[in-house]
Amino acid sequence: MKLKPVQKFNPQDAGGDRKFYAQAVATGKIDLKRLAYLVSNQSSVREGDCYAVILSMVHNIMDELKQGKIVKLDRLGSFQLSVSSEGVPTKDQVNGNLVKDIRINFRPDEDMKGTLNTKTVKFTISDSLI
Repeated sequence: MKLKPVQKFNPQDAGGDRKFYAQAVATGKIDLKRLAYLVSNQSSVREGDCYAVILSMVHNIMDELKQGKIVKLDRLGSFQLSVSSEGVPTKDQVNGNLVKDIRINFRPDEDMKGTLNTKTVKFTISDSLI
């Protein structure tokens, strides 16, 4: 994983010295088609079948989230919707029209968190902005 040095100030100490911090640099993107290709090469299932299953899973995750469910994928993590809304004086006034934004929150599973740590990821320094 590439890192780049980024100079920042502490918002709690605006007058303090700026310090350099490590920031992760993305080295590319991977999409569902590529994941399906990789999975198909690691199993006896064809690429198109893998892609169809992954797309179906995404569709079903979205449907379950819309119903207010937490979607837990073992070894990967959990997805859950959260909202931000306008405030009103009484609880009787709360309704769906107050919702301003919906977000999808992801919490990685313990297996995933345990696999990705400073002992298993190798770092290099880059001045690239990519």
